[in-house]
Amino acid sequence: MATVTEQRPCIGVLLAGGQSSRMGRDKALLDWHGRPLIEHQLDTLRAAGVDELRVSGPRPDYHGVADLTPQLGPVSGLASVAAGVAGEAELLVIPVDMPRLSGALLRRLCEESPEARSLCFAGHVLPWRLRLDAASRASLQALAQAAEPRARSLRALQAALDGEELALSHEEAAQLVDCNTPERWNEVAR
Repeated sequence: MATVTEQRPCIGVLLAGGQSSRMGRDKALLDWHGRPLIEHQLDTLRAAGVDELRVSGPRPDYHGVADLTPQLGPVSGLASVAAGVAGEAELLVIPVDMPRLSGALLRRLCEESPEARSLCFAGHVLPWRLRLDAASRASLQALAQAAEPRARSLRALQAALDGEELALSHEEAAQLVDCNTPERWNEVAR
């Protein structure tokens, strides 16, 4: 187990395994200023200073981790990524469809409240910092196997881990716009 003086590695996790059903096409491959959105988001995680990167989803071109149990949502994807991480770590989890995120905002999430086992911004599920340890692995596995879809949500996992929240400024909150529909994408991509 990592002690207070030991530094856990910070692994950036990009959730990119969804079906993009509301968008009508693969969100990860949308053009964001001349590049696929997935590449932009990986660069954002790098700018946050993560030690490693993992992509959740069947993305061979990005060494993606396919869900061990497909089509059960982001908790299943996160459980699949966690299965490939040895020991304890801090996971910095972001969605592929939030292109306005900045490395600076993600660094804030990494650096503030270092004792928190689960930390997100007030009113938002993602981005999220999660301490991956024996307890969170057990909660993650239990929720990933839950029969009820609502029980398999990231919000349910955060509640099970007594998640904490950070306040956001108005400028920071503007970065947390997700693009799930073509209309929202067109607004954000202008």
